[in-house]
Amino acid sequence: MTISNEQLKTYGEEYGFSLTDRMVEQFGTYADTLLEWNQKMNLTAITQPDDIVIKHFLDSLMLLKSVPLQEGSSMIDVGTGAGFPSVPVKIARPDVDLTLLDSLNKRVTFLQALSQALGQENTAIHFRAEEAGRKPEYRERFDIATARAVADLAVLAEYCLPFVKVGGLFIALKGYDCEEEVAGAQKAIQLLGGKLEKVDRYVLPKENKRSVVVIQKISQTPAKYPRPSAKIAKSPL
Repeated sequence: MTISNEQLKTYGEEYGFSLTDRMVEQFGTYADTLLEWNQKMNLTAITQPDDIVIKHFLDSLMLLKSVPLQEGSSMIDVGTGAGFPSVPVKIARPDVDLTLLDSLNKRVTFLQALSQALGQENTAIHFRAEEAGRKPEYRERFDIATARAVADLAVLAEYCLPFVKVGGLFIALKGYDCEEEVAGAQKAIQLLGGKLEKVDRYVLPKENKRSVVVIQKISQTPAKYPRPSAKIAKSPL
C-alpha cells in the first residue's frame, strides 16, 4: 500500500511546491519506511496513503509556504516523533542542516534508519527537550526550531525558544483555531526572548485546516529557562 506519486505531485502544484521526481520518490520511501516501522512501534495513527500525503507531508511542507528559509539554514525539530514537520521540509529543501530531537530512543533509531533510507545526512539525538536546551552545544545554536506537537504553545515555546539564535525563528504547526492559545502564550513568548511575527492559516485537501505560528527570537532566553518538565507542566509561563 503505497502513496500515489501523481496525487502527491498534483497536491504539491496546487499549493505552490514544485516537487522533482527525486523528491516524489523520497516521499514514497518515507511513507513505506514509516508504515513498515509502524508495525513494530507506535509512530503514527495515520496509515491511509491519501491521509499520509495530506496530513503528514503536505501539512509539514506548509512551513515552507509561511517562511522562506535561507540557504543552508540550521533547523532542530523538537519532539519530532516520526520526523514531522522537518524531514518533509528537508526533502523539498535538501540544503537544510537538520537535527532531529526525540526523548524516546527507539524513535531516534527509526529516525536514523529513515535518514539513511532517504539519503539525508541528519543528526538524530536522544534527549528530553529541556535537557538539550540547557546544553551549550545546542542552546541558541539554530536558525530555526520547529515542533508539530499537541502541547500548548506556551509550553512548546519554553521547550523550543532556548534552541533558537537571536534573529532566528520558532515555527509551531498548530490546529486552525489557535487564536486563544496564541493569545495565552504571549507572556511566555516575551519572557523567553520571542515575539509573535504571524499566524498563517491553510485549508488542505479534504477540509484539513491547519495553522503555522511564526515567532521571532529578538533577545536571549534567560538562563533559568527551560525549567524541568514537571515544573513546565505544573505552572506554564
